[in-house]
Amino acid sequence: MLNLENIKNLQKELSSLLGVSGYEDEVSNFILKMIEEKNLADKVWKDKLGNILVIKEGKVGKERILFDAHIDEIGFMVSHIDKKGFLRFVPVGGWDTRILLGQAIIIKSESGKIYHGLIGSKPPHLTSINERKKVVDIPDMYIDIGMTSLEAVEKAGIHIGTIGTLYVPFQELPNNFIRGKAFDDRTGCNVLLHLLMEVKDVEIQDTLLFNFAVQEEFGRIGTGPGAYTLNPSMAIAVENTTAADVPGIKSSENPAILRDGPAITIADKSIISSKYVNKRLTENANKEGIKYQFKRPMYGLTDAGIIQESREGIPSTVVSVPCRYIHSPTSLLNLEDIQNTIKLLIAFVKNSANI
Repeated sequence: MLNLENIKNLQKELSSLLGVSGYEDEVSNFILKMIEEKNLADKVWKDKLGNILVIKEGKVGKERILFDAHIDEIGFMVSHIDKKGFLRFVPVGGWDTRILLGQAIIIKSESGKIYHGLIGSKPPHLTSINERKKVVDIPDMYIDIGMTSLEAVEKAGIHIGTIGTLYVPFQELPNNFIRGKAFDDRTGCNVLLHLLMEVKDVEIQDTLLFNFAVQEEFGRIGTGPGAYTLNPSMAIAVENTTAADVPGIKSSENPAILRDGPAITIADKSIISSKYVNKRLTENANKEGIKYQFKRPMYGLTDAGIIQESREGIPSTVVSVPCRYIHSPTSLLNLEDIQNTIKLLIAFVKNSANI
């Protein structure tokens, strides 16, 4: 049932999972199990890279519509363990290094046990005035998980290559706002899972294809093979996008606005969107009275840029849920924007505007 409470609960479940690029099994297994248990598709499987691929057969429609959302999140990888049990790390994906110091983190051991800790650096009282004016570089940071030796860390199943991420618990805020980690792009996963649930018992003309894709944050790795396998005739990447509707930002510089509905991409750094696909989106949204906005070009890049180059070329676009403080453990979005994004894709699939 498409209500804010169900959307919120699934968002909490998805964002609480740990799935750094290349290590997405916790997320992919959750999605695979949900689709299988709820019988949401005619076929669902995990491919060799870890993508979850889904097919819901249409009746007589000629189109094969791909919906893509990536399941990975940015994080870090342990690169060194010193004799006192402190960990050095390298980023996986695009962190803003200004926010890292003092952040709480979680690390997943080889047995699956979660360890908590924090990111530290040289104490401010021991730094010079000039040092305090500079942003601390990642090589000058370390992770403290309360271990006292290299042997203790290794006994816990934490080694070079172990992954983790910044961690802040999911939190509800007033006016249907929510805060949490990994909203980019567990929000897209939430949208697509709700889309599958909403059309489960609906006779759809076109065949619907889904790729819950791996490793987007590390080079958009999973989306190309997924698109090649599913062989769509058109595609929509479903994403989070930056909402910079905050103090100090000019309206002309703001890609999207919270509570103004899903943001449809005209162009970004990876794609000039298909005018045909965008027309089908907007005309069906107008017919159904669904709120939407256009994302300001040319911000960001997404899986759509890879999808459009697959096979002989696939007309593609991006539909995004606006999100403040993206690529941080405290991303903020509005549940109504997620709901309207689901409604927009339902309208697109039903295509009562006959585009």
